[in-house]
Amino acid sequence: MTKEKDKTMNDELVRDIQVRLRKIEGQVKGIEKMVTSEVCCKNILVQVAAARAAMSKVGGLVLERYTKNCLLHDDDPIEEEKIQELVSTFLMFLK
Repeated sequence: MTKEKDKTMNDELVRDIQVRLRKIEGQVKGIEKMVTSEVCCKNILVQVAAARAAMSKVGGLVLERYTKNCLLHDDDPIEEEKIQELVSTFLMFLK
């Protein structure tokens, strides 16, 4: 992979993380309003679960970014494959 392509992929990943965090922020504000309005606890818990799942997804994306930017140093396809397998395993665990 070229450095320019790496940079583009990294920029896209950062934007994806930022967009997801803004959505989560909106979810949390919505949950706060639900609590203030004394909405049914079950409905609040559903929204808390959704926000928690969204945070797990962000964590997975940050992990992916970390592995690509900090652990991979060469264009070694075997190393990249092992790192991708590790990331996939972590993401499966986070679900």
